[in-house]
Amino acid sequence: MPAVETTNLTKRYGDVLALDGLDLTVDRGELYGLLGPNGSGKTTTIELLTGQRVPTAGSAAVLGFDPVEQPLELRRAVGILPEREDPPSFLTPREYLHFVGDVRNLDDIEGRIDEWAEKLEFRGILDTLSTDLSEGERQRVMLAQVFIHEPELVFIDEPLVNLDPLMQAEVKRLLAAYCRSGNTLFLSTHFMEVAETLCTRVGIIANGTLVAERDPRALEEEGLLETFATEVGAHQAEVGGP
Repeated sequence: MPAVETTNLTKRYGDVLALDGLDLTVDRGELYGLLGPNGSGKTTTIELLTGQRVPTAGSAAVLGFDPVEQPLELRRAVGILPEREDPPSFLTPREYLHFVGDVRNLDDIEGRIDEWAEKLEFRGILDTLSTDLSEGERQRVMLAQVFIHEPELVFIDEPLVNLDPLMQAEVKRLLAAYCRSGNTLFLSTHFMEVAETLCTRVGIIANGTLVAERDPRALEEEGLLETFATEVGAHQAEVGGP
């Protein structure tokens, strides 16, 4: 059974077609990247796959769960990090991660917190109010909450946002190691370098349509940038977009 499978997945907001008949399969163990410009449908796709929104048409299965019929079961099984999501300002990182542990009924939560604070280098701010943290520190805490319950599938919208170059490199290593352990990662990004260096397979999306899929490691001289520009440009010309 694939980790993610969609059939004709479609979402309209009034007259706006945000996602147009997405047919997608992501195998277990893949680090799949959805690459596209702002407004192309990346965030909508993740929201539909994680049960945060209801599709206008079509269907999806995530770890065998239907996001519409089984949203709570699905969310217990996966990790989710939306773009621009912060820990509550009135809690410290330690308090917030304890809350996550309580919600998920995790054992040894203090040990798990120590492990991820060490991996993501925020032990020194565990007891600092989140309102006093930098954007990068808050992003590291949110990454910890994604992985702290050891899910087999994680969704991340722009995983490296607000991180400095050294932490970006460390997070890339962590994400790659996570998938090498047999888990699956579905990320969205509009950064070419993230998709090209991190992902095992990349879907290129434009105007709500999946226009191409590529293994970035197999592109050699052509490169993902040229493929992206060609495929997105051709699709926008076809639909009369900008």
